[in-house]
Amino acid sequence: MNIILFGPPGAGKGTQAKNLEEKLNNYQVSTGDMLRDEIKKDTEIGKKIINYMNEGKFVDDEIVNKIIKNVIFDPQKKDKLIFDGYPRTIEQAKNLDLWLSDSKQKIDFIFFLNVNKDTLIKRIEKRKILEKRSDDDLDTILKRFDTYMETTKPVLKYYSTKSNFKEIDGSLEIAEITSKILNILKV
Repeated sequence: MNIILFGPPGAGKGTQAKNLEEKLNNYQVSTGDMLRDEIKKDTEIGKKIINYMNEGKFVDDEIVNKIIKNVIFDPQKKDKLIFDGYPRTIEQAKNLDLWLSDSKQKIDFIFFLNVNKDTLIKRIEKRKILEKRSDDDLDTILKRFDTYMETTKPVLKYYSTKSNFKEIDGSLEIAEITSKILNILKV
């Protein structure tokens, strides 16, 4: 089963992906984690990525797509993917559709974790303290949220018309969100 977790920065996509990864024995495909890993390794791509992140911008589609494509075509992960933070643009969504089709896969469920801006700011400020992420300062949070709303609205519209699209109140407690998702998945 392939799943997309969709929502603004701080909506809880990563937390829910980790919960589902354990429950379903699937693989979390976190673009954020993958990109931060490139930064940690201090690669050339990592140096480009950190500039995007620190400015509150989305990382260039070409970079993200290259990383994601390798995961989709990994035979061990076939039909066991949980996309966390991908796709964020229409181009990424169309590439995902194409690659899944080419690898004889599909998206089974799309979960939109809908959370308001005030709740997100509180969550991300807390996360900054707990996880010490460099991209979690207030100015960056606000830029990321605005960028998300501007860039991702077309993607939300693209997915919201599909029968496998489910909107969940992302301001609920973690366990409640997980429970709602598992009920929809019937697991």
